[in-house]
Amino acid sequence: MDNPNMALYERLRSVPEEAKKPITAGRLKGFTDINPMWRIKVLTEAFGPCGIGWWYKITDKHLEGNGQEIRAFVDIELYYRWNGEVSQPVPGTGGASFLTMEKNGAYTSDECYKMALTDAISVAAKALGVAADVFYAKDRDKYTQREDDPPRPQGQQQPPQQRQPAQRPAPQQNPPEEGFVPTCADCGVKIDDRVHDYSVRRFGRPLCRDCQKKA
Repeated sequence: MDNPNMALYERLRSVPEEAKKPITAGRLKGFTDINPMWRIKVLTEAFGPCGIGWWYKITDKHLEGNGQEIRAFVDIELYYRWNGEVSQPVPGTGGASFLTMEKNGAYTSDECYKMALTDAISVAAKALGVAADVFYAKDRDKYTQREDDPPRPQGQQQPPQQRQPAQRPAPQQNPPEEGFVPTCADCGVKIDDRVHDYSVRRFGRPLCRDCQKKA
């Protein structure tokens, strides 16, 4: 190899097909899910058993709320031995849902911290090149054209403005009465004021997040 600095990256970048699973729905549609045990396997192959050749330290874990939903977050520092030396800490932050509002009410996950930890290890390992081929091929930013976007005119590097979904005009709404609790017009679940106002503007009636996806 011409560049010795790329030795570890090249060793960890490729993901076998059996460890990949396409995401076919939701906000991450078009991306690829990677089996977390494959990640553990390649780290162990490269550095040795966990706790000896590579290890991590949890530096923080906490919950953050947003409206009626709460997410769990875990911060770690990943360490590894390479050429006889112990690395500097490689940071990683992962998140997972703790409390989500569903049609039948609130759902609480008792595995949120475990899932957030798995996500944090993924983030830290990515800095070493783990699964780089998947992330390099699939990651997008606001300047990257999505597969389902229409072709851009020749020579135009960026769209003149961001596409906005067509919006229905919002009907006139009377001010809510004191003690008013907004609910979804389709399934009847309670929704917060922000979800209520957005769905009325966007769909012409109050809808929960799940019913908005079906509208």
